[in-house]
Amino acid sequence: MNGGDRATDAVGAALGGAAGACLRYTVDRAVQSRHESFFPWGTLAVNAAGSLLLGLVTGAVEAGAAGPGAAALLGTGLCGALTTYSTFSYETLRLAERGHGRAALANSAVTPPVALGAVWAGLELTRYLAG
Repeated sequence: MNGGDRATDAVGAALGGAAGACLRYTVDRAVQSRHESFFPWGTLAVNAAGSLLLGLVTGAVEAGAAGPGAAALLGTGLCGALTTYSTFSYETLRLAERGHGRAALANSAVTPPVALGAVWAGLELTRYLAG
C-alpha cells in the first residue's frame, strides 16, 4: 500500500471487509441452498470469485489504473473477507470426520488450483487489457 494514507486505507479495508463478509455469507448460502450435497460448493464459489477479483484488482494497481486506496478497499478488505481459507480447511476436515473422505479429498484437490487459476486469470486479463 505504498503511497496511501494508512488511516484512510485502514478504514477502506474495514469497509471492504464488512461488505466482503456479508457478500460471502449471502453467496455461500445462496449457492449451497441450490445443491443437495454435503460438498461445500458455496465456499468454493466465493473462493474462486474472490480470487478472480483479487487478480483484477492487483492487475489494476500494477497498471496504475487503481491506487493503494482501491487495493485496501477491494483487495485487502472485500477479497480478504470474501475468500476464506479457514472455512475451506474446516469444511474439508468436517467432511473427512463425517466419513466423506472422497469429498474431502476432492475439496482439497480442487479448491487451491481453482483459486490460484482464478487469481492468475484476473491478473493476466488486467495485464492484457492494460496493454
